Amino acid sequence: MLFDYDALRATPVSSDPFPHVVLRNFVPPETLKKVVADLPTLNRRGSFPPSSFKAGPMARAAMDELEADTLKDIVAEKFGLDLSDAPTMLTLRGRTEATDGRIHRDSVSKRVTILLYLNPASADWAGHAGCLRLLRRPDDLEDYAVEVPPVDGTLLVFPNGPTTWHGHHSFTGRRYTIQLNYMTTDGKARTEMMRHQLSAFVKRVTGAFAPGA
Repeated sequence: MLFDYDALRATPVSSDPFPHVVLRNFVPPETLKKVVADLPTLNRRGSFPPSSFKAGPMARAAMDELEADTLKDIVAEKFGLDLSDAPTMLTLRGRTEATDGRIHRDSVSKRVTILLYLNPASADWAGHAGCLRLLRRPDDLEDYAVEVPPVDGTLLVFPNGPTTWHGHHSFTGRRYTIQLNYMTTDGKARTEMMRHQLSAFVKRVTGAFAPGA
């Protein structure tokens, strides 16, 4: 087991501004170093499914474990959800640009959003750029209840809903995030998964990955 499931089980669900869980060091520090060392270098923004890139064994193990039932069962219990038939969609982001971070809600085909941040703590995040904010309203990035720096193996989990607004101030540069979603079983979910796969293929052809990545 690469992750601290006991700490996740012990972390209470917060309700402001909407139900969520934040847990720093879900990936223990020594494990995080090994996972980060095995991540591919991504030259462009975008979300890439695991089938579209090469990664080292620790990064692959982390992604595989995220999609296993252990995490799904804990999330289902904490939020009172039945996720037994929910398919998963996992993607990796390695870079953000100035246009990223605008306030939004996730697609209705995503029942639950899970974000795992794989960046070492550094001065890059001291000015709040790139730090995700959970917002009380859809039109004000400063009206937030929680700010989540994308560092130190921090895990963020929230079921999606009509008021799950989130976003961050503009940040340009490397920003590794694994996003895992528990999806609905309808056609919209299948279409979204196919869209990610097609987008990743196009980006691979046009050079989104560093040589050998």
